[in-house]
Amino acid sequence: MNKKKTLVLGASDNPSRYSFLAVQKLRRFDHPVEAIGRKDTRVSDVIIHKEKKAFEDIDTVTLYLNPSHQKEYYDYIISLKPRRIIFNPGTENDELESLAKKNNIQSIEACTLVLLSTGQY
Repeated sequence: MNKKKTLVLGASDNPSRYSFLAVQKLRRFDHPVEAIGRKDTRVSDVIIHKEKKAFEDIDTVTLYLNPSHQKEYYDYIISLKPRRIIFNPGTENDELESLAKKNNIQSIEACTLVLLSTGQY
C-alpha cells in the first residue's frame, strides 16, 4: 500500500470531530500524519501544532476548516506543494480550488474517512 504523508488542517483532539477520526483512521492505515489545529495538543501519536510548520513531503492536505477560515492558509498550503487537497464536506471552496489548479495541485471534494474505508485514498 502506498503511504501518503497527510496534513490534517483543522485537526482537533475532540473525539466527536471528524478531523479527530481522520487522524486516527489515517494512522490506522499507516499513513504518516502531520496536523495543525487551534491549540497545541495531540491525538494518539500525532502532535497537533498551532503554528504553521514547514512540513516536508506532504502528499495530501485534507481540510477540516470552514471556507471562511481557509484564506489565511492559502499561501501556506501552496508552499507545501502537496499533490492534492481533499475538501471534506463543508469545506468546499472555489477560490482555493482555483488557486490549487493554477499550482498544479489536484482538488478532490470527498470525505477522507470514506476514501480510506473504500480503499480509494
